[in-house]
Parts: sequence; structure tokens; C-alpha cells
Amino acid sequence: MTTRLLQRQVLPLDRDLDVLALYVDAGPAVLDADKYEVGHNRNAREMNAASMRQAIGDDAAIHPDQIRSRTAFQVPMGERLSFGTYFNAFPASYWRRYTIVDEVSLAVTLRGKGATVIVYKSMANGRSQRVDAETTQSGNAETFTFDLTLKPFVDGGWYWYNVVAGDEDVVVEGAEWTAEVPEDRVQHGTVDIAITTMNRPDFCAELLGQIGEDEVLRPYLDTVFVMEQGTQKVADSAYFAKAEAALGDTLRIIEQGNLGGSGGYARGQLESVRKGTATYAMMMDDDVVCEPEGIIRAVTFGDLAKRPTIVGGHMFSLFAKSRMHSFGEIVQPWRFWWQSAPGVFNDWDFAARNLRSARWLHKRIDVDFNGWFMCLIPRQVIAEIGLSLPLFLKWDDSEYGLRAKEAGYPTVTFPGAAVWHVPWTDKNDGVDWQAYFHHRNRFVAALLHSPYPNGGRMVQESFNHQIKHLVSMQYSTVEIRHQALEDVLAGPGHLHEMLPSRLAEVREFVKGFTDARLEADRDAFPAVRRSKPPRKGRDDTAVPTPMEVKLAALKAPIRQLLPVRKLSRQHPEAELPAMDSQWYRLTKYDSVIVSMNDGTSAALYERDPDKFRDLMAKTVAIHRRLRKEWPRLAEEYRAQLAQVTSPEAWDETFRPWTDD
Repeated sequence: MTTRLLQRQVLPLDRDLDVLALYVDAGPAVLDADKYEVGHNRNAREMNAASMRQAIGDDAAIHPDQIRSRTAFQVPMGERLSFGTYFNAFPASYWRRYTIVDEVSLAVTLRGKGATVIVYKSMANGRSQRVDAETTQSGNAETFTFDLTLKPFVDGGWYWYNVVAGDEDVVVEGAEWTAEVPEDRVQHGTVDIAITTMNRPDFCAELLGQIGEDEVLRPYLDTVFVMEQGTQKVADSAYFAKAEAALGDTLRIIEQGNLGGSGGYARGQLESVRKGTATYAMMMDDDVVCEPEGIIRAVTFGDLAKRPTIVGGHMFSLFAKSRMHSFGEIVQPWRFWWQSAPGVFNDWDFAARNLRSARWLHKRIDVDFNGWFMCLIPRQVIAEIGLSLPLFLKWDDSEYGLRAKEAGYPTVTFPGAAVWHVPWTDKNDGVDWQAYFHHRNRFVAALLHSPYPNGGRMVQESFNHQIKHLVSMQYSTVEIRHQALEDVLAGPGHLHEMLPSRLAEVREFVKGFTDARLEADRDAFPAVRRSKPPRKGRDDTAVPTPMEVKLAALKAPIRQLLPVRKLSRQHPEAELPAMDSQWYRLTKYDSVIVSMNDGTSAALYERDPDKFRDLMAKTVAIHRRLRKEWPRLAEEYRAQLAQVTSPEAWDETFRPWTDD
């Protein structure tokens, strides 16, 4: 047996105070109520959930000058600091469940007289227990080692350490978590990083710099592939020369047509498998900020996993850097829709409520898949189950996780490995051209993996959503969702064929619809006027009661058949911000200006009774057909999955850019 480093203490690379709460924590631990204390009452549960998101009262402040280096931190005399944080606590339950490690050692080095290091562990319900403590006797550097078992972590729990400065300031010079592992697990694996980029040259070049300039990460890198699919080349960025110099021969740029994320990642997977020199291939978005240490931790965890395991990272918001999008995601099998795993709180702000105070964060979260904004896949898995499906974008990562799971390869969304990315809530992908890919690819994935006859609730939910889009006057969305279902019904044999051209066709098609014509300038639309003022001057943006929503659902289809008000053809009747543009509001109007989620533009929605009747008839017909043909389609898609995702099939798709 030989000692191997699992995790080390790290601090922000650029002393960014926005992310500091993810590395060190000066606040108290104020544990929220247990769910069994709260009980089953809905109001009590909602009040408890709201209180959990409130910031803990704390005036403690950390100065950036306390960061002495990448691994060293200074604690002022008499103060207490916790390393029970996202990047520095040890996720013991994940190591216990998925790896061969059953015992770890923590070594903490302190410099400063009278300083105390205290080791804690938590249980799956969030309760913490003091494990051990040591105190320095001199002002010289002293290292304390603690041997810690992983046996109590079957359901969840972490290890971490706090430091209390005594007679003088103390510098926590470093901390390392190690384990004794067999000789054949000592050497770390290497990783090919596959980045798909499309007209984000500066963002991508800066990401390459973050990867290439980290000296500790360098030995883990085999090749960094950049699948260049845009017209604005990353090589033309002002940041590229420095990144290229740092990466050297490790960097390889591959130019090809715009085949979407799935086409880019499939190319990276194919090149990695055929090269055969790296242990893993990591899928990574081009528009992220990376914590290089997370890549090392993902590789280390993969190296010591009991079986080949996909290791994913978490996603923090690029705009609010201490807020996490989700702590783990699953595909809900009856609806066949992705969602956070049970018990997970979305958009969690670690700066408001720290890891030690959030009970739910201590339960191990098991997932079905991990997004490809950061996801490490063993080369062995790719070689066995194939490459990405040719879906362009959306559902390629979740389908791959489900496919791997069925083949016996789990996915772990691993705490301590993360990137910062634009959150999904700031995008318009539910109603714009991306709605085509959302809808088509969700059905493709369900036909391949749904365990229920006819996909469970899939067809019914699709029908319901079409009605919502219809009564919301989102006719372009309805039409491209119809096209998506037609393409699903055409079978899997057309997926590769459509990959290079479908995006342009969809975007060209929606140009004929007013609800898809986005205007950045509000003055591009006529002034708001209405035939009759709101009843009693009511504010239409108030939150409705459940009964009001039900009444709106009953009245909406009937109202769509009524003649439109004449003035609504010259002037929109209202203007709604994106946050208030729910279907039950939109259905009240004959025309309305609606802003988009990203805040950059708005569109004009206009009610058209004739179009409503025509699209309603199409909606009914295609969903009847889909339900009837589901068994045949499922059999066809599953029979052709291996062929569609094979290197040979992708070779043909890549041929226009590989013949030379």
C-alpha cells in the first residue's frame, strides 16, 4: 500500500471575495430544522424552506490579504475560521460509497503559537460531532495528522476542520487529505479535455489560460481539444497567445462546421478514444470559469472508484458566484424530465447559508447524469457504450448518463469539482429556436430509456405544453415543436443527416412569426393602448390564487375562438416583463409585448383565432399518432442506438472536415 493525495486545501486564485465563501467560512454554524420536526403541514414546510435561504446573522468579515498563497491562509489572533466549505471540506460519504478508500488521513500545518485545529464530522442529517483537536506549542510550523475512518458515512456526511488563533496570528500553511491505496492505484490518470466553442473566442481563450497556467494541473493533462465550430476564431483572441504558450503541444484545435454541442463533444470523444493515451475525456463548455483543482479532484476520484465512473462537477452562477445551480440532477422517469434530485435546493447561496448550517447538503445526493459543462468520462466507458447521440444540443449529456447507468457505469456529481457558468434561468431556450431541440431530443431520450409504456406522462405533458404555448400566442414555438415531433416519428436514421442543417432551417422558419421577431429597442413597437382599462385598475402582475389559475385554464381555449379587438392590431394591449409572462396572464390579451429572460430584447405576441384552430387540430393529430406509434418507435430507436452512436457513423458526419 502507498500513500496517495486525495485533496488539498486551496484558496481562490485571484483573491475574489465573491467566491471566498466557497473556500473559507468565518460565520457560525446555525443548523436548520429537521424535516421531521417541521412535519407534513404544507405551510410549515414552505415557511421552513424560506427561512433556510435567509442569511445567517454574522458580522465577521474576511480580508483578501489573509490569503497568503494558493494554499495558505492567515487567521487573526483570537479569531476562529472554518474550512468546512464547498472546496475545502472532505465529502466523506461520496468517497465511502463509490471508491475503494475506507480510511483517510488529514494533515494540517499551522504556524503560530497557541493555535488550535479542531476536526469535525457530520452525519447525513447535518448534525456535527467533534472528532479530535491539537494545539501548537511554538511559533514554528507544526503539522498535525488525524487518522479518520469512513465507516459512519453510508448515507451522507463530511469531514472538515476549524482553526482557532491563540496568542498570535496563525497561518494555516496547508492541509492534505491522503489515503493508503494499492500499488496499481498510485499513479494518477490523465485527461483529454474536450471544449466545444462557437463564437466565444475571448471566453474560450481565457478558459484555456486557466487550464494551461496551473502548474499543479499540468501533469494530469494529456490533450486539450478545442472543437472550433464558429466564424469568430479562438485563435484570433487577444488572450490566445498566452494560453497557447502555456499549453504548448498539449493544445489541439480542430475546425469543423457547426454541429452543436453534441457534434463537438462527439468529435472530442472520438479523437480521445482513437488516440488512446488518456484515461479520461472531460467535456467542458467554452463559456465557463474553471477551478483547476476541480479537474485534479475529478481525476483522482475516478482513479480510485470501485468501477469506471463518470465524475461530474457542479455549476455555480457566473453572475452571483457563491450561488449553485443544482447539487445533483436526475431524470424523473414518469415525466421524463430533468430535475434536481429529491431534497436538493436549487440556486443555493453558500455566502448566505454555509455548508455547516444547511442540513440537506450533508445527505449524499445520487444522480442520473451530469451536465457537460464539466464532466469526466472514462475512456473505457466511451469505447463500450459509444459516443454522444447526434442531437445538436440539449439532452445529449442526460441521455449519455442514462445510457451509461444501464450499462453499469454510475455518474457522481462530485463536491469540490465545479465551474462558474451562465445559469439556465437567464436564457430563453424554452420558447425560441432551441425549443425544437428541447422537444425532439427529450422524446428521443425517452424512447430510448423510459421504463413506462408509451413513455409514461410524456405524450400527455407534451400536449398540455402545446396548449399553454397556443393560449400564450407563442405560435412559432408550437410550430417548431410540431416539427420536432415529426422528426421523432421519422425515426433515428435521420439524426446524423439533419445535424449540420436543422438549426439553420428552424431559425429561418420562425422568422415568419411575430412572436419570434426580437427587438432590442422598445420603440420598435407601437405604444401600448387598450379598448377598455383594467377592471378597477387592477395590477395584472399580482400572483394569482390556485382557483384563479384553474379558471384561466377553463376560459383560455374558449377565449381563443373569439374575434380579436380591433385596436389590438395597431397597438399592443400591455407590456409584460419576462418574470410575469406566464400563460395565465398572456391568455387575457389580444396582443402584448413580452421581454425575454436574458433582458436583451422583447417580442410582440398577437392572438390569431384562425391560426389557433389550425394548430390545435395539428396538435391533437400528432399526439394521437405519437401515442399509437410509441411501441414501434421505442423498439426502432433502441435497436439502432449502437449504430447511431458508433465511431463509424460519426466518421461519416465528420467527413466534410476530415477528408484532408
